[in-house]
Amino acid sequence: MNSRRDYRSNRAALFDGLVEGGIRDYSSHEIDEHENDRAIDGLQDRVNILKRLTGDIHEEVEMHNRVLDRMGHDMDASRGVLSGTVDRFKMQLSLHQKKTIQQLSNCLVVRC
Repeated sequence: MNSRRDYRSNRAALFDGLVEGGIRDYSSHEIDEHENDRAIDGLQDRVNILKRLTGDIHEEVEMHNRVLDRMGHDMDASRGVLSGTVDRFKMQLSLHQKKTIQQLSNCLVVRC
């Protein structure tokens, strides 16, 4: 008895949309539901694409932030080296100026 019922339910599922002489007319409600389901699937695909895109943008921003941080640290290190060099250059320049002034004063004293 169960096998007959299964046969009928399988047959009903197989020929659900068919009536004698062709395919039955679907109601507008069934068509609207089908279109809504397709629209929802399309929106879901778009949301997934946008989600992946925003994830990629986030990774790109994080990578750029790391590069900028490293660049900032490198610039700070360079600034330290350059300031030391400039200080030594100023010291040498002042020593050179002192020597030059001494030489000029010695020349003036000797001539007078």
